[in-house]
Amino acid sequence: MAPLQSDSSRDHTLAIGIDFGTTNSVVACARASAGVDLVDFATPDGPAAVFRSALCFWADDAHRGALASAAGPWAIAEFLDFPGGSRFLQSFKSVAANPAFEHANLFEKRLKFEELGRIFLRHLVAHGGAALAELPDRIVVGRPVRYVGARPDPALARTRYDAMFASLGRPVHYVYEPLGAAFSFAARLTEPATLLVADFGGGTSDFSIVRVAAPGAPRRCTPLGAAGIGIAGDQFDFRIMDKLVLPLLGKGGTYRSFDKVLEIPPGHFADFGDWSRLALMRNRRTLEQLAKLQHSATDPAAIGRMIAVVENELGHGLYEAVGRLKRALSSDTHAQFQFAGDGLTIAVDVARTDFERWIAPDLDRIAETVDAALADAGLAPDHIDHVFLTGGSSLIPAVRDLFTRRFGDARIACGDELTSIAHGLALIGQSPDLDEWTAPAA
Repeated sequence: MAPLQSDSSRDHTLAIGIDFGTTNSVVACARASAGVDLVDFATPDGPAAVFRSALCFWADDAHRGALASAAGPWAIAEFLDFPGGSRFLQSFKSVAANPAFEHANLFEKRLKFEELGRIFLRHLVAHGGAALAELPDRIVVGRPVRYVGARPDPALARTRYDAMFASLGRPVHYVYEPLGAAFSFAARLTEPATLLVADFGGGTSDFSIVRVAAPGAPRRCTPLGAAGIGIAGDQFDFRIMDKLVLPLLGKGGTYRSFDKVLEIPPGHFADFGDWSRLALMRNRRTLEQLAKLQHSATDPAAIGRMIAVVENELGHGLYEAVGRLKRALSSDTHAQFQFAGDGLTIAVDVARTDFERWIAPDLDRIAETVDAALADAGLAPDHIDHVFLTGGSSLIPAVRDLFTRRFGDARIACGDELTSIAHGLALIGQSPDLDEWTAPAA
């Protein structure tokens, strides 16, 4: 993946910002004279600035023992075409700081996080086409304020990131993701201000407080405080799955064991937290266990629906329906959860208040983290002039209300929910004081 040499006579790229996200990845290029441009990636549906953070592997018949791979939306397409003979990985960023994760078992291969990352980057660069054919000397990569997991190891994540991004062949600078969004939002401001950025990704919610100087100041932005938590969009999706779908598949139900009636163990539903993991349940051993459970269940029809999900590989469609519901409830007070597949049909009216009740414990922890960011900066809510909400989950009304109650509606701003971080990281890449923005190694 060695980059080509830049031609100084062209409007070459001065820096690129890479928002390597849990769900999606975005890249922006800071040009010598043309500002910042988002990279449009080739996808099966045409050019798109958002590239899914996903990988799919299958055996390469032309080279014995080798693996073929695809990334982004191409990975999803390959998996849906050939689910039984492929392995799909999404949200693999979420294991970066997890010491328990050593490697992913992919057919005859075992790939570490950094190996998965290098494969993903190779595809990302390739699908970026001419925009990424010549990589600059300055590459700025976003990192979470706090990684996902009960006990994340930031030093381990940094080591793995270093090994992953070394494949780009250029020095890499790491910057907290919400600081990238702050730099992007600062471009809108014409007066000094204190800014709180709330970045809601797929795996983490991160918050940074920044002092923004007037345009033309030698140092435009100064970080004041930050905090983060491993709760975000993926968790909200699972709340819908857990409360709305899994009860129809037997969760919370009972089965008979001799003369006792026992609750069905929750372990049967552990893999429903990620639709790609459902595909791995389609094996003889698991299906035999489910058949035995169905025989002894007090509601065998529910377990039958669960078997249909596994046998007919309905996980992707279920989570697509979950996403549609979540987006619909961001604009409407009621929406239909609709899903139809072999052996499972669901049509349920869902109120926004139901969804808000399901995610209420998550919102409480997010609110505590916002308070932690304020405390880290030594500021009260009244000291914040602007609040910039970014990331897909920032569109959820209950999330916005959390900030409106603290800071007032007039101070809330949003926009470019999926691309602002990459845009800001590219801007930071142009800064003469780039080293002052870089995040600590641990």
